[in-house]
Amino acid sequence: MGRAISNKNVADAKFDIAPFDGPFRAAFGRPELKGSWLIYGASGSGKTTFALQLAKYLTRFVDKVAFDSLEQGLSGSLQKAWNLVGMEEVGTKAILLHKEGIEELRARLSRRKSPDVIFIDSVICLIGMRMSDYLKLMNDFPSKLFIFLAHEDDRGKPSPALAEKIRKLSDIKMHVEGYKVFTTTRYEDREKGEGVEDFVIWEKGAAEYNAEF
Repeated sequence: MGRAISNKNVADAKFDIAPFDGPFRAAFGRPELKGSWLIYGASGSGKTTFALQLAKYLTRFVDKVAFDSLEQGLSGSLQKAWNLVGMEEVGTKAILLHKEGIEELRARLSRRKSPDVIFIDSVICLIGMRMSDYLKLMNDFPSKLFIFLAHEDDRGKPSPALAEKIRKLSDIKMHVEGYKVFTTTRYEDREKGEGVEDFVIWEKGAAEYNAEF
């Protein structure tokens, strides 16, 4: 049976909120860094560059961020994006995992001083993973933040089906299109202007994309 929480305890509860600022605060609000978020979009839309920008930014608030590149691993294209965002500036606070599967990742996260935030690129490479496995991952590591990357289908929905299910349960959903991120966040505060703006990944690319439509 689940634990019942009193009205007073709900009202008085305190949470560890990341003090995002600037464009990140305007787009995402001030979030808790736990649970799951989802980034999705078409190939060539800027997903990887944005994910690495976000990974670098999150090192301000946690001890270590890991980027698990299941699709590319350590490759020339990923190295180019890694260098483009200036990831070397954060030193050992960011690490790249080369095609590390979920079981290997679970073992890593069970160790002391394991990463606080884990990017998983991408859901399509999680062969055999079911919704029950996702829920177990969340329940076993409740203090971690998992940020999943996914492709989108012809209807603009996250793909594969597991990614759409993850989207529904994620606190922040990020749809990337034309070098812009369109967010839906549970940390929105319209009065303070938090979580209400689109995030621009690359100004020139976004302008050129918009000019085409």
